[in-house]
Amino acid sequence: MGHGGDVINELTADHREIDSLFTKIQALPTGDPQRRKLADTLTMELVRHAVAEEEHLYPAVRRYVDDGDDIADKEISEHSEVERMLKELEDLQPGDGRFDTLMAELKRSVTAHMTGEENELFPVLAESCSGERLQQLGEFIRRAKETAPTRPHPAAPDTPPLNKLLAPGLGMVDRVRDALTGRGKE
Repeated sequence: MGHGGDVINELTADHREIDSLFTKIQALPTGDPQRRKLADTLTMELVRHAVAEEEHLYPAVRRYVDDGDDIADKEISEHSEVERMLKELEDLQPGDGRFDTLMAELKRSVTAHMTGEENELFPVLAESCSGERLQQLGEFIRRAKETAPTRPHPAAPDTPPLNKLLAPGLGMVDRVRDALTGRGKE
């Protein structure tokens, strides 16, 4: 991930990549080991995306959008639920019946979240922020994804300032673990 453009274009492009990963997973037969690799890639992308939103998008929503606190709290709550599912998925293999059930639940939750952002949140953010600010937020999001964790950490803080302080360290540890295990390599 890392597409360029303003925050809305950046995050929407992420959403399309996430949709594509779900489609690839669903296209493979149950038990296919490639489903585990794709699930790991999906997890990495979802975690980086969520961390970047929590660090930069939701603080902007709180600041610029009417009822921004309520909106941001709802979005963060949805992220927490997704992260819980990702943590559970981490230990499952494609042949495990729970893998498919959890993947379907995850897809429903993530799709609903992305649809809500694209149809409700992004339009009000576009009305509330200048084009320059939206561009700046897009750059912040791209930079945050470069250092963000790649594994779910449900107990980690999800609001500033602690999330901004801890995420790069968690990200570094996750990338070392990924390199040692080959996770995320196809």
